[in-house]
Amino acid sequence: MQQRIPYDGNDLGAVYTKKYTAFRLWAPTADAVTLCLYREGDGDCLSDTLPMKRDVQGTWTIRVDGDLRHVYYTYRLERSGKTVESQDPYSVAVGVNGQRSMVLDLKETDPENFKEDHGPVFSNRTDLVICEISVLDSTADGSSRVKYPGKYLGLAEKGTKNKEGEATGLDYLKSLGITHVQIMPMYDFASIDEAAPKKREYNWGYDPLNYNVPEGSFSTDPFHGEVRIREMKEMIAAFHREGIGVIMDVVYNHTYDLDSCLQKCEPDYYYRMNGTRYSNASACGNEIASEQPMMRKYIVESVCYWAREYHVDGFRFDLMGVLDIDTMNEISRRLKEINPYIILYGEGWTGGTSTMPEFRRAMKRNARMLDGIGMFSDDIRDMVRGHVFYNKDCGYVSGKEKMKVAVRYCATGGVWHPQVDYAAYTYAAGGTWTDTPEKVINYVSCHDNLTLWDKLQISRPDCDAGERLAMNRLAAAMVFTAQGVPFFLGGEEFARTKPAGKNGEISENSYNLPYETNVLRYDWSDGQKGLQQYYRGLIAFRKAHKGLRMTDAEEIRQNILFMEMTSEQTIAFTIRQPEETLLVAYNASGRKETLLLPDDRTWTLYIDDLHAGTRPIGSVHSNMELPATGCVVLGINELSC
Repeated sequence: MQQRIPYDGNDLGAVYTKKYTAFRLWAPTADAVTLCLYREGDGDCLSDTLPMKRDVQGTWTIRVDGDLRHVYYTYRLERSGKTVESQDPYSVAVGVNGQRSMVLDLKETDPENFKEDHGPVFSNRTDLVICEISVLDSTADGSSRVKYPGKYLGLAEKGTKNKEGEATGLDYLKSLGITHVQIMPMYDFASIDEAAPKKREYNWGYDPLNYNVPEGSFSTDPFHGEVRIREMKEMIAAFHREGIGVIMDVVYNHTYDLDSCLQKCEPDYYYRMNGTRYSNASACGNEIASEQPMMRKYIVESVCYWAREYHVDGFRFDLMGVLDIDTMNEISRRLKEINPYIILYGEGWTGGTSTMPEFRRAMKRNARMLDGIGMFSDDIRDMVRGHVFYNKDCGYVSGKEKMKVAVRYCATGGVWHPQVDYAAYTYAAGGTWTDTPEKVINYVSCHDNLTLWDKLQISRPDCDAGERLAMNRLAAAMVFTAQGVPFFLGGEEFARTKPAGKNGEISENSYNLPYETNVLRYDWSDGQKGLQQYYRGLIAFRKAHKGLRMTDAEEIRQNILFMEMTSEQTIAFTIRQPEETLLVAYNASGRKETLLLPDDRTWTLYIDDLHAGTRPIGSVHSNMELPATGCVVLGINELSC
C-alpha cells in the first residue's frame, strides 16, 4: 500500500482554462484512477473515460485539452479489486443532487460589479447584531409575497410586502437594524431531492455532501451547476447592498454518511476511528478527523474559498468541539489574511464522546486557546429561558428563583468580575470560560430545540399570552443589554412558534418537518407587531450606547457595578462611561419592586417593559417602580452635568 503523504500544492480539483483543464486528485492508496466525462449532470450520458497518472505526494493527474466548460465529471477509483465512482471532493460546481462534478469558469457566475462587492466592516465584535435565518424559511410562505419563494433570489428581492403593505424578506430584515444574518446550511447537502421540487421536501441541511458548492434546491435550476452559484452570489450581494453581512453556517464535523466522496477517494483517512469503529462525537454516525493533515488542509482551503469567491463575511461552526484547536487557529490565521474583519464562532461542545482528547478540542473550556474565535453562551440561554433539554424547566424570566449569581455572570459577558460569586455558580464548573466578551455569543433561541415562545408556552402553561410576551421582552432585553455579541433566531422577535400537528403539538427538533412547521409567516397580530418594535428599539439602543458593547474584560470589571437589591429576583447594575452612566434593572419576581436610584440626580428612561428605543420615554428622580416582569434602562449624560 502506498504511503499517505500529504499533498502541499494548491491545485486539487479541476483547474480550468479555455485551452485545457487540469485534474488532480489525492488518493494515495488507489491502485488506479480514471476520469469519467459526462455531457450532463445526471442520466446515461458518459462521453469518455481517461486513465489518470500517478503523480507526486499521493496524487493522480491528467490534463485534458480543449474547452471543457460545463462538462461534468467523476473519478472511478480501483482499490484491492473493488471499484467505486465518486464526485470530486474539491468540486466547485455539480449537477443535480451533487453526484457529478462540473468544470466551470467561475468568472461567468459573478453578478454585475461583483468584484467591488464587500460586506460591512466592524472592528469590534461586540458591535454585531446577528439574526439566524434559513434561505427557505425566510420566504417560502405565501405571506412573504416574493417572486422566488424559498430561493436565493427570494432573499435578494427588494420591495416585497405582505397583504397589509408591511416589509417582508430582505426589506424586513433590514428594518430590524441587524448587522449580520447567519444563514443555515447553504452548501450542497444530501437530504433534499433537488430533482423533485414538487415533493416540497424539507431539511435544515446539516448533512454535508459537497462542501464547496451551494445547495441546489435553493436555486431556480439545480440541473445546471452554474445557476446555483450565480444566484447565491446575487443573494449575498443583495445583503451587502443593504449593509448586512453574511455569516455561513458550516458543518465540518461530519458528513451525511460514510458513502461520501472523502471516504471513496481515501477510505478511513478523513474520519476518526476507535479501533475498527467510527468515533461519533457528531451524533451522526461519523466524525471528521480534522487533525489529519489532508483533512485540515481541506477545511482550511474550503472556508478560504467561500470567503474569496462568495465574499462570505464569517463562519459559524457546527459542533466546533469536534474540531481540533490547531485546525481552528489555522482557519483564523488564513482567513484574516483574506479579510482582517472575518467573523468566526461556533458551538463549543460536541454531540457525543470523541477519541480526540478534550485538551485538543475547540470547546468552551479551551476558549482562551483560540485566536479570535467566539462561542455560543449556553449559560445565558439556559439561565434566561430554562434548560434547553428539559422543556418544562423555567428560567429567570419565567420565574425560577435564586438566579442572582447566574444573571450577574451573564450580564458581564462571562468574564471574571469581582461581584460574581463563582463558587455559587452551578451551571458550569471552573468559573469563567472566556477572556474577552468578544468571544461570547449571547442568545436565548436558535434553530435547535424549542423556540423562545414555545419554551415559554410549555414551561409556563399557567400564564396567558400577555404574561408570556412580558417574559419574551425581558429575555430579549437581557440579551441586548449583556456584554458580548447578541444573536437571535429569525422570528423570535414576533413570537415564532413551530406547530407540529393538528392537536397543538409543538416541535423541538423540526429539522425534517414540513414547510408548515418551519417557515416564517408575515401575517402578524398586533401583539407580534408590538414585540417586533420592542426588538427594533433594543437593537437601536444597543447601537447607540457603547457601554453595552465593551470589548475588554478589565473595562467591564472597572465600569459595571452591581447594586444590592432586597429581592433575589431583581438585579440592577450601572455601566459607567466617560460620556454617560447607564442603569440596567431586571425584575422577574412577578410583582412590582421599588428601585432606589444610586444618586440624587434625574435619570432619563429609555427602556421599560413595553417600550424600547433611543428616544426618552420619561424621567425618574430618587426612585422608581419596576414592572412585575420586565427590564428598565435609565441614563445620565455625564458631559452635561
